[in-house]
Amino acid sequence: MTQVYAHRGLHTALRENTVDAFRAAVDLGVDGVEFDVRETADGVLVVHHDPVAGSHVIATSAAGDLPDYVPTLDQALEACRGVHVNVEIKNSREPGESYDDTGRFAHAVVERVHQAHWTHDVIFSCFDLATCRVVRSCAASVRVGFLVDASHDVLEALHQAHDAGLDAVHPQVSTITNEVMARSRELGLALYTWTVNSPVELAAQMAWGVDGVITDDPATALTLLSRVKGPHAL
Repeated sequence: MTQVYAHRGLHTALRENTVDAFRAAVDLGVDGVEFDVRETADGVLVVHHDPVAGSHVIATSAAGDLPDYVPTLDQALEACRGVHVNVEIKNSREPGESYDDTGRFAHAVVERVHQAHWTHDVIFSCFDLATCRVVRSCAASVRVGFLVDASHDVLEALHQAHDAGLDAVHPQVSTITNEVMARSRELGLALYTWTVNSPVELAAQMAWGVDGVITDDPATALTLLSRVKGPHAL
């Protein structure tokens, strides 16, 4: 059965990528939560989507200077206790972003998750294939997914992920086709699609049989699966 991952927590009702949004998603009954990890200038791993939080650039700021709503990785994981977590490692060469080409940042994320005894409930993902390879090299037991956007050929990405020994590909929802589904099964790769929001898209992905949907509307997704149970149900 297709799993439902709350994209950045239950942010339709609460601020995204916060402890409250993660707890609300868990209470709703999701299978998992997706969130984004960055590193501060003083080496603290924090959860935030954008490179800037409030008026502070995360990569050049101390953790104590960030807004109170920005949780540490440890706090985010604790808020998600009981469900799976997709930890997106924000390591990017895009303008305005920060990039570590040594592998140290990726290693630090995996080590922190391991120290929190969460490795078995986590899949790590990144848009950067080199970072995915670093995570793969950390331990054979961790799960790793290659995030790809609509501009990336998904069939090529499937073969790149397979060659790198990864476990999954996370493609943009519009790129799923019969051929993509068939090839992913041939290669033994799971598919987690993003960001799947409309009831039509959600129903289509479930009909495809993708392994998971990453959605801004987990309540609708769970309703379609007749599994919604929390206070934020439709």
